[in-house]
Amino acid sequence: MSTPLIAGNWKMNGSLSLVEGFGRTFADATLPECVDVALMVPFPYLEAAGRAWGDTPLVVGAQTLSDRPAGAFTGEVSGEMLKELGARLVLVGHSERRILFGEDDAAVLARVRAALACELTPVLCLGETLEERDAGRTEAVVLGQLEAVLEGLGVGERPRLVLAYEPVWAIGTGRTASPEQAQAVHGAIRARLTDYCASLAEDMRILYGGSMKAANAAELLAQPDIDGGLVGGASLQVDDFLAICQSAG
Repeated sequence: MSTPLIAGNWKMNGSLSLVEGFGRTFADATLPECVDVALMVPFPYLEAAGRAWGDTPLVVGAQTLSDRPAGAFTGEVSGEMLKELGARLVLVGHSERRILFGEDDAAVLARVRAALACELTPVLCLGETLEERDAGRTEAVVLGQLEAVLEGLGVGERPRLVLAYEPVWAIGTGRTASPEQAQAVHGAIRARLTDYCASLAEDMRILYGGSMKAANAAELLAQPDIDGGLVGGASLQVDDFLAICQSAG
């Protein structure tokens, strides 16, 4: 079984004081021996997070990156810049990037490639809207997003991904997929990975990313194909995020 990963996504939230507060709490926190913990923070806080979390289990991550290595792309941030500031992981294809900023499968693949070229771990987000779920298209949408990336990568690149299933209808709404609903999609993802390579399916970490919180984390994490969580709002509350991390043991 893969080591669980609990990754928090602060989105466009946070402050320097919050970064420092997480550092103080996690410096003294008791965590399960086998759990990885990361926080995806806004660009301006990456360097501060690296300093504040240096003596903690917290790994620094970013929320997106440009598909270009450098150049006249005002407002963009490259993978090398993220790496230089201490980021080790980066979200790619989050539903908000797909929906609000128009990133299609081709754009997501380009960003995955850019992350891999900089030796960053891409956390590839997959998920369906409520309309797609109600139309019975959950697996078609989610597996289609997955295949669009896997087909564009080499055999040696695919194992460097982390996947995150995030039902769009359960993000920021207070609604959460039941453990059985979440497991069904995670199981379908795992089965599709098997079509590519048995070891890829066995070793790939698949996180659940739909309103995971302290109250439901343990039940979700107990599912056989859920290898961790991509936590939104609860990752801004240090006690709640710590409790979720402790549930992964």
